[in-house]
Amino acid sequence: MRISELSAQTEIPVATIKFYLREKLLHEGVRTAATQAQYDETHVARLRLIRALLGPGGLSIAAAHQVIQAIENPPESVHDLLGVAASAVAGPNLEDALRALDEAGFNLPEGALEVYTDHIRQIAEFEIANVPADSPAAAVRYVVLGTVLLEPVILALRRAAEQEASARRFG
Repeated sequence: MRISELSAQTEIPVATIKFYLREKLLHEGVRTAATQAQYDETHVARLRLIRALLGPGGLSIAAAHQVIQAIENPPESVHDLLGVAASAVAGPNLEDALRALDEAGFNLPEGALEVYTDHIRQIAEFEIANVPADSPAAAVRYVVLGTVLLEPVILALRRAAEQEASARRFG
């Protein structure tokens, strides 16, 4: 398909596709003339990944490039590949978060970190068990989007559970 057809199929403007090509986020099509190329379903899939990384994923162009490079030249282990994906969407680290609690004078109840850690490990085990193993792109997409899009769901579930617990205790 030509770039105009690629644009129509993905609903991404031609100018944006050309930008992704210049930034090497999208691989080149097969040249048919000096100013023309043919694109295929691999381009459609890559454009969907790019949009997910830059849109809901919230990644910068540089971070998206890093993830795509890891997909194109995957590390030897899936663990290392997932590390690239996870570091691209990394938020504050545990040390910084605990320091902020301390600086605010907020004292966690005794054993709170152990309870949180146990439950988070269960979530992590479930998530890692469900990472697609059929392709590096699918694995990275799952980890990046799962991290970005599921963290708000997890927080919303926590808030809903707190409301239920509050109603039982104080209601």
